Amino acid sequence: MADFLARPVERRRFIRIGATLAVMAVVPSALAVAPVRRWSGNALGAHASIELVGADAPLAAATFAAVEQEIARLEGLFSLYRPDSALSRLNAIGHLETPEADFLRLLGLARSVYRETGGLFDPTVQPLFAAYAAHYAGGRSDALPTAELAERLALVGFAQVAFDENVVRFSRPGMAMTLNGIAQGYVTDRVADLLKARGFDNVLLDIGEIRALGGGSDGDGWKVGLAAGPDGEALSASLRLRDRAVATSMMAGTVLDAPGRVGHILHPRKGAVPSAFSSVSIVAAEAALADALSTAAVLMTPDELSRLDHPGVEIYATPV
Repeated sequence: MADFLARPVERRRFIRIGATLAVMAVVPSALAVAPVRRWSGNALGAHASIELVGADAPLAAATFAAVEQEIARLEGLFSLYRPDSALSRLNAIGHLETPEADFLRLLGLARSVYRETGGLFDPTVQPLFAAYAAHYAGGRSDALPTAELAERLALVGFAQVAFDENVVRFSRPGMAMTLNGIAQGYVTDRVADLLKARGFDNVLLDIGEIRALGGGSDGDGWKVGLAAGPDGEALSASLRLRDRAVATSMMAGTVLDAPGRVGHILHPRKGAVPSAFSSVSIVAAEAALADALSTAAVLMTPDELSRLDHPGVEIYATPV
């Protein structure tokens, strides 16, 4: 599906900014306990940062260089906007030969969450997103035409994606995927794995999603605040994370139309719908799972969200 390539819509930029206003990862009195080395950069089009406790400057520099290499490698798989990425090549021709292990691992997790959420988490919404983005690119405020909506909805369905170690294949011409609702969490997890393999066990990562290793500089957990709404000022909760991840999704975090009625998270069977929640945050053991579940959760009714019962997952939802 290469008929329209929208500008990168950074779903996680707002969420990351909203989190950053509240994160303040370590309290000032704790900073003297152990040195905290900081890195900032970009990952999948969004700002990224890492706080690493207990490393000297040369070790931190070498570690952050390895982090940048890992992020670049994963962007080569999951970027929707790099024409040479594995995902872009899949979208362009409808199949991807000999996919890399990380690509298959991500698709496997996506399929699990797709099934768990009754199809609300569906990476194949990309043709639908492209239609909405193109429709509103010129500042229009009318609804997407019914016929075009039906045509694009017919291309959505993750069950129509087959994948194994030999090939990833779409069953219908015109299908395409976006991994924006899970890839940043996955990249966060892989970078966390890299840091753990190098012996670091006290780290806060914000690579589109947030993941904490260890207890922070004061040992009581990394302090993370959850933004309650699009202004990023009010907090819905303040957490102390230790070896946990959190992801927040907001329908209004990015809007596609000028009046601000069409959010960037689309219902795979209905298209643009209002959300019952101004924000939903998911706390889980890994950032990729939290990322995918939070994406689906903002499309749920309050009753559906109350029935989302994944082991080890905490849900923080702010009603509209």
